[in-house]
Amino acid sequence: MKELSLNILDIAQNSVKAGASTIRILLTEDAETLSIGIEDDGCGMTADFLASVTDPFTTTRTTRKVGLGIPLFKLAAEQTGGSLRIDSVHESVSPDAHGTTVTAVFYKTHLDFTPLGDIVSTLTTLIQGQPEIRWIFLHTFGEEAVTLDTDELKAVLGDVPLNVPEVIAWIGDYLKEQYEAITSE
Repeated sequence: MKELSLNILDIAQNSVKAGASTIRILLTEDAETLSIGIEDDGCGMTADFLASVTDPFTTTRTTRKVGLGIPLFKLAAEQTGGSLRIDSVHESVSPDAHGTTVTAVFYKTHLDFTPLGDIVSTLTTLIQGQPEIRWIFLHTFGEEAVTLDTDELKAVLGDVPLNVPEVIAWIGDYLKEQYEAITSE
């Protein structure tokens, strides 16, 4: 993929398919590294599936026998000298505490580092497509951060759905303003 935000979109869609009610997208950045974490409270993966999830021929799709999202994300991280880690607890093992965490570390100074890309569009696309999910976003740069929690927005909006075009546009502007405030300092 040409930008990491598209990988985030793909991995977050896996969380949606897993029945998650809360999905956290956590980015931690410094001068040398970018860590991307996607955490959910979905059904989780069985130990057997987890052991093979980075194989492109392992997929839950029924329309084709190849799943490239996780393998490409892993490759993008490893090409920079980074890594990918997946932790998951299946609901059959722990009915009250299940879900999956995908964490990738990238070295930004490496020649093969893929840029983050348009994370704002990724987030607004995810929220627009799945407004009932609680989306928590945190992108930290040392002491600075860009944040969004859709539960806070729902509390303010009341009965107005998050996927109304005007609300989605406002969410995009709100995130962009936070990024501009950090980059202008």
